[in-house]
Amino acid sequence: PRTVGHLPHSLPSTDGHQHCTTRRTNTSQHSMAHRRRGVGVGRTGAGATTYVSKKAEELKAVSVASAMETVEKLEIHLAKFAKKHKHAIQQDPAFRAKFLEMCGPLGVDPLSAEKGFWGSMLGIGEFYYELSVKVAEVCLASRSRNGGIIRVSEVKDILTQRGTKFKFAHSQNKSTYSEEDIITSVKKLSMLGSGFRTVKVGRATIIVSVPEELDDDHMQVMSVAEDDNCGVYGMVTVADLNGSLGWDDERSKRALELLLGKGMAWLDSHCGVDLYWFPSLWKHGSKAQKTQ
Repeated sequence: PRTVGHLPHSLPSTDGHQHCTTRRTNTSQHSMAHRRRGVGVGRTGAGATTYVSKKAEELKAVSVASAMETVEKLEIHLAKFAKKHKHAIQQDPAFRAKFLEMCGPLGVDPLSAEKGFWGSMLGIGEFYYELSVKVAEVCLASRSRNGGIIRVSEVKDILTQRGTKFKFAHSQNKSTYSEEDIITSVKKLSMLGSGFRTVKVGRATIIVSVPEELDDDHMQVMSVAEDDNCGVYGMVTVADLNGSLGWDDERSKRALELLLGKGMAWLDSHCGVDLYWFPSLWKHGSKAQKTQ
C-alpha cells in the first residue's frame, strides 16, 4: 500500500502552472492596488473640499453683487414712484406712512436727507423736524401736569386746536398730519438722546419725555388705569391692581409710589381709599380734566 504524504504547496496542473502560487500572487497584487486606490481617494477628497470652498466663495460673491444690483434698481424705482406720487406723499398722512414703510427695507431714510435728493424733492426731513419741535413744545409745557408722559392722541388734539400745520418743500398747501407722523417725529427726537420715546400702554400710545426708566410693573399699572373694564378710566386703586394683576399690597404700592413721586400720577383720597389718577390718560379738555 502507498503511504499518503503531505500535499505539496503547489500542484502541477495540466497546463504547467502552479495554482496556489498564482492565487497568492493575485491576492498580493489586489491588496497593493487597493492601497494605491485608497491614497488616491484621500487626495481626491481634499481636492474636492478645496474646489467646493472655492465655488462657494464665488457663488457668495455673485449673490452679493446680484443683491446690490437689485437694491439699486429698487431705489431707482422708488425714486420714480416718489416723483409720481409726490403730492400724495406730502398731503396724505396714511399714504406717507406707507411710503416710509417701503423705504425702510431698502435702507433709504428720507427723514435724514434734508439737503439731498429726497430732501429737495419731498421735504420730508424738514417736515418731521418742524413737527418734532412742536411735539416737544407740547410735551414740555404739560410736564408739570402729567410728569412727562402724555398720549399721542392728546398731543395731536392740542396741535390741531392751535391750528398747527406745516408746508413741504415747493408746496403751496399746508399738510395735515396723523398720530403716526407724531410717533415718527418722536423717533427723530430720541436720536438726540433727549429722553423722548413712545411706549404702548394698553390701547393707547404715550410719549415719555423724561429719562426716567419705567419697568414692566409701571406699564402694567398704567394699562389697568387705561382699561375701562377695570374701573374708572385714568384712575386705579391698590385693590384694582391686586384684583387685576394678582399682586400683593406691597408690590402695588411700590409701583404707584414711584409714579406718584415722578409726578406721573396724582393722589386723591376719598372715604379712606387712595385714588391714583393719571393725567396723561385723560382726554384733553374732558370733564375729568376740567374738574381737577
